[in-house]
Amino acid sequence: MSQPASPFIQEQKFLDAFQQAIETHSFDRMIISQYKGELEHLEKMTLRVISLQNQPVLSCLYRYKTQDVTKNYPLAEAVPVVQSLLAQSKQANLFTAGEELQLKKNKKKAMLSSSKKAGTPVNPAETQQGHDRAKHRYVDQDSYFLQPLGITDHNAQIIPSMARKWKQINKFVEIFSGALDQIQQHDHALRVVDFGSGKGYLTFALYDYLAKHGQTPFVTGVELNPKMVEFCQDVAQRSDFQQLDFFQGDVRTYQPEHLDVMIALHACDVATDFAIHTGIRLNAQMIMCAPCCHKELRPQLKSPEVLKPMLQFGIHAGQQAEMLTDTIRALLLKAYGYETKVFEFVALEHTSKNKMILATKRKDYREPDPQVLDQIQALKQMYGIQKHSLELLLNDQWDQQDIGCKC
Repeated sequence: MSQPASPFIQEQKFLDAFQQAIETHSFDRMIISQYKGELEHLEKMTLRVISLQNQPVLSCLYRYKTQDVTKNYPLAEAVPVVQSLLAQSKQANLFTAGEELQLKKNKKKAMLSSSKKAGTPVNPAETQQGHDRAKHRYVDQDSYFLQPLGITDHNAQIIPSMARKWKQINKFVEIFSGALDQIQQHDHALRVVDFGSGKGYLTFALYDYLAKHGQTPFVTGVELNPKMVEFCQDVAQRSDFQQLDFFQGDVRTYQPEHLDVMIALHACDVATDFAIHTGIRLNAQMIMCAPCCHKELRPQLKSPEVLKPMLQFGIHAGQQAEMLTDTIRALLLKAYGYETKVFEFVALEHTSKNKMILATKRKDYREPDPQVLDQIQALKQMYGIQKHSLELLLNDQWDQQDIGCKC
């Protein structure tokens, strides 16, 4: 169905439909394009309803040629905001639970068309997003930073070869989002350090997620490769991520004074222990680790008599050493005041290094738990373990040595 008429009449009908969709909780999203106003290099705007501090707001992603900017508006201002944007644009598409409404206009006339959606209507109770998009898609596919990182193309479509990485990024932010709700929030801006940030996939996604949810975080990616650091700094600047930076170094050379969230994904061998120790020492409210290259305990491992038939096979001994290494790490975190979980990060089809240790600080922590420390000693005695780096670091008994990856 299409209706050519004056721009004013059709714009008003479009606005009325938008207001009704908001009031009936059937609004999904709106895309306003072909912008002709005064904002230079603005290409299009994507609007959704999200929840900030338990209040629904209209979130508008302004997409420029080289960056994305997000602004949030009270729902009471939603119609005036959209009305102003429509006056400066030639096309708008409104998506609701039951239909898509398209407005196309020029100086003399406008065309309003609609098409019904097939399928079951969305439950209004679910569309308050449905509306809170962050609970369903944690990273906005339209975000500019995904293009220079090679996740999306110039049409904001996922590049097929990066589909697994895209899923991993969203899963990481989902886990982070859930843990963020559990930690103690401070008045200062959230300080996040990502040790071993690599190309920055997760670092950028985390900053983008926080910025679009009302935070003004300070995020630092720490990476040894100077070319990666230079690349990521350039992408951060082009994305207008003003409080995201990258440091060339590792957990030994980057020593922040404060941090709220410590991330170390795939830090090799005892580098994971150094990263966890940094988080505990600086009273991080959240610690996220995906350990890899477990080597320290394997040569120390002495099979208990009853387990010798099982651990005579190399692959089993290696798995046992990995499990024991990460169990002691998790128990030490628990002893030092953290609620700790160990779980599968993403499916094995996406990465073989798929275990995550997630720890959030307890508010009632006073001193290390002696019962948990006794459990650690019992495990060490059972397997003949003399040295575990995180334990030595926490006891100030560490002897300096190279912690670089020997892979």
